Amino acid sequence: MLKETVHIAVPTAFFNDESLNIQGTISHIRELYKQGVKSVLVSGSIGEQHSLYLREKIEIINALEQEEDLISNMEIIFGVASVRQKEAEELAEKIRHTKISGILLGYPPYVIPTQEEAIVYSKRIIQLCNKPTILYNNPKRTGFDLSEKSIIQLSEIDLVIGIKDAGNKEKVGRIKNATHRDELYFYAGGEVNLEEKVVLQGYNRLSSIAGNVSPIEISQWFQKMLIKQNVSEQESEKIENIMDQVYLGNPIVNLKKIINHKGIPIGICRSPIGSIVPD
Repeated sequence: MLKETVHIAVPTAFFNDESLNIQGTISHIRELYKQGVKSVLVSGSIGEQHSLYLREKIEIINALEQEEDLISNMEIIFGVASVRQKEAEELAEKIRHTKISGILLGYPPYVIPTQEEAIVYSKRIIQLCNKPTILYNNPKRTGFDLSEKSIIQLSEIDLVIGIKDAGNKEKVGRIKNATHRDELYFYAGGEVNLEEKVVLQGYNRLSSIAGNVSPIEISQWFQKMLIKQNVSEQESEKIENIMDQVYLGNPIVNLKKIINHKGIPIGICRSPIGSIVPD
């Protein structure tokens, strides 16, 4: 079971030639750990997952396994998704034999499987991985929308502990009413419209983006939302400033600029992301 209410979706570090910088990625995770972060999502979300080759993902896993403090004391979630199911299966089998805490199971972009095909894909990955699983439904990025019926069917699998971005506003409530699971978590992907998602739609966990730069502030803000505690004017101003830093423009480009400025070598994005250089 994944116990942490908030995990931080960390960017992947790259060198200037766009090759993988594993130690840059590890350095950022290590810095978050020093600040008290208890859970991170690696190789998932924030637009970089599908730029990584299978061998690169396996290299990252191998490096994480060498970080005893991190792998033993944090909930490390790893993103599993691929256009090709065979590659996702190989990654799942690799993760099965590690201390990685769980996976974020994404769906193939562009190819748009049927619901039945997506269920077969999901069950196969979950079986091979044998880790707590968060389903990741992101039609905006993939072109595929996991249906309510499919989510409910997959939620009957004990290893499925939650879903990130269920879809349209009405979906969460209907899924909650239809499932027999007492503990099925709904993860908001990022902080945009977060209060609406928590208060009106029933999201109860956070896959944080802004937490990469201000983990304590974002976590405290989210926890207050969950218990319906008022946020002070000073706290609101601080959160608004963090949101402006991260979300005005391309969030992943902004994150990397801020993290690099702190002296952590997170590097650049793989083009075309971040390819526009200001005059």
